[in-house]
Amino acid sequence: MNDTEKSEQPDTSANSDNAKKSSELYDRFVELSRDAFELSKEKGSEAWEKSMELAREKLSATGEFSAEQGEAFKRYLRRDLGQTGIDIQRLGQEAKEIFSPARLGAGALSTLAKLLHSAGSALTSLSEKAENVLEYNSGEMTAAGTLTCLSCSRKIQLKQTSVVPVCEQCQGTRFRKGY
Repeated sequence: MNDTEKSEQPDTSANSDNAKKSSELYDRFVELSRDAFELSKEKGSEAWEKSMELAREKLSATGEFSAEQGEAFKRYLRRDLGQTGIDIQRLGQEAKEIFSPARLGAGALSTLAKLLHSAGSALTSLSEKAENVLEYNSGEMTAAGTLTCLSCSRKIQLKQTSVVPVCEQCQGTRFRKGY
């Protein structure tokens, strides 16, 4: 590349440095504006305008930027604050919809219904297992208690550990144990 070609190339590093410096200066302007706003007893758009003007004057007085650049930064901050206000309103509306009492109530009821359904299923499963454990067949050993024939509902009282008999009434071989 010769000297002529070099001079025709844009100086991207200088542009990048200027953009970075402008960004840092804008951040400093925003910070000074926010600090002035927070110290102000007034709140609202007029207080923001006064705070931005104070920040612009301070940075202009120290020679950090020109009055024109300060006015541009004020426009940028007004734009950013306006967009933030729009975003807050949108988020507020979304939050109002999401967290409305009716929706929360429905959500809570839905969650409760799911929990109760799960608990009911678990209890049904546990009940079935308990029923199966309490089922005895003729020929098995069992401790004292009451056996109820699952075929005819006749009750047999066992006073001590015994072998489960066949039902005398229907010859059934399956019993449910109770105490």
